[in-house]
Amino acid sequence: MQVSKNRLRENIVAYIFLSPILLFFTVFFAFAVGFSVWVSFKQWNMLISPFSAPNVGLWNYSSLFSDPLFISALRNTIVYAFTTTIAVLILSLLIAVALNNIKGAAVWRFIYFAPTITPAVAVGMIWGYLYNPSRGIVNEILGWFGIPSHNWLTDPRYALMAIMITAVWAGMGASILIFTAGLKAIPQSYYDAAKIDGASRVKMFWSITLPLLKPTILFLLVTGMIGAWQVFDLVYMMGTNAPASSVEVLSLYMYNTAFVDFQMGKASAAAMILFVIVLITTLLILKAFRKGGLESYE
Repeated sequence: MQVSKNRLRENIVAYIFLSPILLFFTVFFAFAVGFSVWVSFKQWNMLISPFSAPNVGLWNYSSLFSDPLFISALRNTIVYAFTTTIAVLILSLLIAVALNNIKGAAVWRFIYFAPTITPAVAVGMIWGYLYNPSRGIVNEILGWFGIPSHNWLTDPRYALMAIMITAVWAGMGASILIFTAGLKAIPQSYYDAAKIDGASRVKMFWSITLPLLKPTILFLLVTGMIGAWQVFDLVYMMGTNAPASSVEVLSLYMYNTAFVDFQMGKASAAAMILFVIVLITTLLILKAFRKGGLESYE
């Protein structure tokens, strides 16, 4: 009986200490998500109370798939998410391996990490100047090789690609540091044994480094994909002069729909679709890695 009272007292104290974060989670996550789901079935323009807004059922969802701009935003987001995430993973892994156990590696890691802690607004402005068609260094360098200059951020053929290059450059730093930590956790004895057996560096990379980095790759792939699906700031800063259909992503589409067109119900429906896409993508990635034998390295 005394043990039960002590356990009850401990549970009460634990919940008291947890109450601030539970309250924060309830107000800013659970309530926000529930409110968005509820609003997605209403035709609400934010000028009236949401309780008096008419119910429209699934009309907000069906109208999205008949909106050409939403389809373009969905396509652009898919291209952006997969391209930038895979590019960041590959380049970060190669750079981390190249910098592992060399002199001055800390300096190079800081150089690569600096863009990560730079505000995205500043990154967008800097690269906007670099892409300038008349004074930008990008066209200047291309001119040295006889390649004609382009309007990188206004031409619909190149605008999204230019933004993705910027995103990859800005996103590699954190991934390099995480990959470096993963590389340091691999016992050196594995490589020593492989050298004795006559394995080349390439063979050791494919047979030792890559398999043992699967948990790290999984983490970076999931978090990178989630972040890429929700990109807003870089596109907002760099894609203002390009045709909307060529650079608009789902987050920017939701922003314009909610706060420019005052169609909060339609924007909430788009947010729910984005949530489902991110959830499905994450589950598929987890399943693919689990099927590949990740549990054998845990």
